[in-house]
Formats: sequence, structure tokens, C-alpha cells
Amino acid sequence: MQIKNTPFTKLNEQAGGKMVEFAGYNMPIQYRSINQEHLRVRQSVGLFDLSHMGEFFVKGNQALDFIQKMTTNDAATLKMYQVQYSSLPYPDGGLVDDLLVYRLPDQYLLVVNAANLDKDWAWLMEHKPAGVEMTNRSDEIGLLAIQGPNAEIVMAKLTTHDISKMGYYEAGRAKICGKETLFSRTGYTGEDGFEIYCDLSIAEELWNRTTEAGKPFDIEPMGLGARDSLRLEMRYMLYGNDIDKTTNPIEAGLGWICKPEKGEFVGRDAIVAM
Repeated sequence: MQIKNTPFTKLNEQAGGKMVEFAGYNMPIQYRSINQEHLRVRQSVGLFDLSHMGEFFVKGNQALDFIQKMTTNDAATLKMYQVQYSSLPYPDGGLVDDLLVYRLPDQYLLVVNAANLDKDWAWLMEHKPAGVEMTNRSDEIGLLAIQGPNAEIVMAKLTTHDISKMGYYEAGRAKICGKETLFSRTGYTGEDGFEIYCDLSIAEELWNRTTEAGKPFDIEPMGLGARDSLRLEMRYMLYGNDIDKTTNPIEAGLGWICKPEKGEFVGRDAIVAM
């Protein structure tokens, strides 16, 4: 299997990242010590290359019904540009994956784990009705995360969008590096932060502008090691480690993203029984 590079791989290497294969991608595991990186995010701000994550766009008249059938949370409650944490269950209640659901003006975006990308795509395509169009744009999008208590100040320097008015788990679209770009106030560290879904053509400029904007706060690129220790400290689930096809979301403490009252969905009976 050929290992894929992200649009930031060269920049990760130039910054001194210790590169490893992760979910089929060439990713930085760490730059300095994981402790130092962890604390920099907790105390100031850090930069993460998350371009290995999967992005599926879902549109059509039945897009919402399809997402409602396939996920545990209630996507019907999403306002425009709102984001929701959810999960994809099997009929027996075990988990295919956990994911983010974005409601956008003309479609939905599902952000899935890199290691599950092909499996998730196959599972969704297997159940997709004729009235739904699904596009896998995972290889066309760079994903950069800015995380930490100073993330808002750094993000505000990248766009004219009023970042201060964005709530947690809200998204927006605005020009970044001269291109209309989707971003959200989300993250996997437990700190305030933003995730930017950028066109590959602006990836390098976005990295450089972000590191420049974060200089006053000693921003640094962060590896997968610190991402893991940060999420672990916050008790965020990691697929393949804390949850998998043998884990019911109730057992995993994810009852809050299960909404049986919304109606029928895959795995509903098993989850209700649990």
C-alpha cells in the first residue's frame, strides 16, 4: 500500500516532525516531547494537520432522512451551519464509527475517522437510497486545526468573519487566503479551537499565515501523540481504542448522542434495549 502525503506533509517535515504511517497517511507523531506539545495547547495554542480525516458530502431531497436513518443523534435539530457529534451504528448496536455532521446551505458534510474511511463509505453507500447523492472529497481537502485558549485570537487574524460571535460547534464560510473556505469552532483537545477545511491550492499559504498569526503566542505544530494525550485527558472516545464494532454507544458513555425518540434508525432497538 502506498502511503499518502497530506498537503502539509512537506511543512511538517520542515518543522522537524517525526513522521510515521497512520491510517495510510504520512503523519507527524511528535515534534518535541509529547508533554511539551500537550502543555502548549493547554496553555496557549497549537497547530494540527488533520488532513487524513474523511469528508463525505451528502445532498438531495432525502439527504436528511438518510442521515437520520444511519446515525444515532437527531440531525433534524441542526440549524444552518451547526455541527453535531454523532455515531454510525450497526444493527446490533455496535459502532461503525463516530463522526461529525455539518448542516450546510445546500448539503450535509460528514467528517469521519481516517482509519475507517473506506469502511464508512462502503457502509453508507450500501444503504444510500436513489434520491441521495454522496461525494467523497477526502483527497481534495486539507484540514488544519488551531487549538488552545489563544485559538480565537489567531483565527481572527486569518479572516474578516466575526469569530467572536461563533458558538461552540458552529461553522462558517468566509474568505481565507483569498478563497471561500469552510471552518468550524470544533476540535478534539478539550480547548477552544477551530478546524479549517481548505482547498489544496491555499494549504501552504494557510499554514504560513497561521504560524505567523500565532507567533506572539509561541504557536507550534503538534503531532498525533499530543492529540491523543489531549483527547484522553478530556475522556473523548477514540475509535479502535475505546469504541469499535463490539461497543454499544450506551456502554461507551455516549447515550447523550443517542436519540431514539427521533424515530427509526439502524441499531435503534439494540441501543434502546441496552
